[in-house]
Amino acid sequence: MTTIRQEDFIQSIASAFQYISYYHPVDYIQALAAAYEREESPAAKDAIAQILINSRMCAEGHRPICQDTGIALVFLKVGMGVQWDATMSVQEMVDEGVRRAYLDPDNKLRASVLRDPAGKRQNTKDNTPAVVHYEIVSGDHLEVICAAKGGGSEAKSKFAMLNPSDDLVDWVLKTVPLMGAGWCPPGILGVGIGGTPEKAFLLAKESLMAPVDIQDLIARGPKNRAEELRIELYEKVNALGIGAQGLGGLTTVLDVKVLDYPTHAANLPIALIPNCAATRHVHFHLDGTGLAQLEPPNLDDWPKLTYAPHNARRVDLAAVTREEVASWKPGEVLLLNGKLLTGRDAAHKRMTDMLNRGEKLPVDFTNRFIYYVGPVDPVRDEVVGPAGPTTATRMDKFTRQMLEQTGLLGMVGKAERGPVAIDAIRDNQAVYLMAVGGAAYLVSKAIKAAKVLAFEDLGMEAIYEFEVKDMPVTVAVDSKGSSVHKTGPKEWQAKIGKIPVVEA
Repeated sequence: MTTIRQEDFIQSIASAFQYISYYHPVDYIQALAAAYEREESPAAKDAIAQILINSRMCAEGHRPICQDTGIALVFLKVGMGVQWDATMSVQEMVDEGVRRAYLDPDNKLRASVLRDPAGKRQNTKDNTPAVVHYEIVSGDHLEVICAAKGGGSEAKSKFAMLNPSDDLVDWVLKTVPLMGAGWCPPGILGVGIGGTPEKAFLLAKESLMAPVDIQDLIARGPKNRAEELRIELYEKVNALGIGAQGLGGLTTVLDVKVLDYPTHAANLPIALIPNCAATRHVHFHLDGTGLAQLEPPNLDDWPKLTYAPHNARRVDLAAVTREEVASWKPGEVLLLNGKLLTGRDAAHKRMTDMLNRGEKLPVDFTNRFIYYVGPVDPVRDEVVGPAGPTTATRMDKFTRQMLEQTGLLGMVGKAERGPVAIDAIRDNQAVYLMAVGGAAYLVSKAIKAAKVLAFEDLGMEAIYEFEVKDMPVTVAVDSKGSSVHKTGPKEWQAKIGKIPVVEA
């Protein structure tokens, strides 16, 4: 009989979430470094380099890999011989561990969890409650997996109840391009097949907790249908040419995971969940002898890269004109310098409501650029914590009104823009610039000053003014409405040549 003490469990949970905030799994880094060496697309190679450099910086500096420090997920396998020396419930203990981790003053993590999700959406301030999955198993120890799942990748989760005769691979290959790049590839796809709808989703999520080992599987060969699907999907998804950050390239996924479960004869449920470039999870056991021991990884496993974009154009945000913006080419790398405004979902909603009421906005956006970001709070001598971009498509519905009623010149965000936003950008001769998702700490080093200008009550969603120096971005939608997220994948799918390019 094993007794798990309350404080040991709580502190192990807290340590685990701190650990995964700044340490990528080594297997992920090794797979990403191999993808970097293979990559032939300059834009994708540049993006992967930023992700790898950011990862090493975070491992060295113990700061978050991504500004979205995720919703806390905990998978528990509780041995039937386990007893608890505790006055709190398991959920309460997990939540206390999460609370300690996210409020740690040496590495405070961004609180992203909102209560009353269909109503007031109020931030809980400490990222609780966690989502906990329990399984009672044989044995006398406690197996724990802690994971932090970002909202961008969660938003791209897909499900279908197929007919038993339908082709699973065909569904995945049609679905992945519809996910866009908001899940920050290159990452990992988790596929759950069978059971019931909720079981399929759980299988897909749990599959993402396994090590990256697709190359080992390919080398030894598959032993069952699930492993055959892994290899087939890995090869065919990469043949889509989506590439890092959706810019077009050889590597879209580093691995594909498949778990299945018996299902009803009339059903074929399938769930698809991506894990992003900020893949974060750790696995440990408690046996009643004390705290989990989480060993720091060896930084020699990280490639030593430096970031020096070639042929990048420096932009003075104080002097930039519409004529200069019109000269920027899709795929061109820019280095932004000067004052950059910020704002994301909540700020855009409040601003458009004010405009609809005829009220004056608290910030003048004339000829300015806005960065879609919700930064981590600074610690020590930082001016701002990790501050990578959020998914730009969530702001699409606000884009035309912001461009036409505020004088806004351009936007910076993550991943592609939808047709509504692209039309508005073209009609207003504006521009959309893409920063790399998964390089939040690297981006923050380009921010030399930060202050809140408006909507301070929105916390990380307030309007800030950043002073930036050589902040790297890519022209993703130019003033004529040409999008690299459309042209890049199409070009690389044709170059790879394994899947026919279908004209839209």
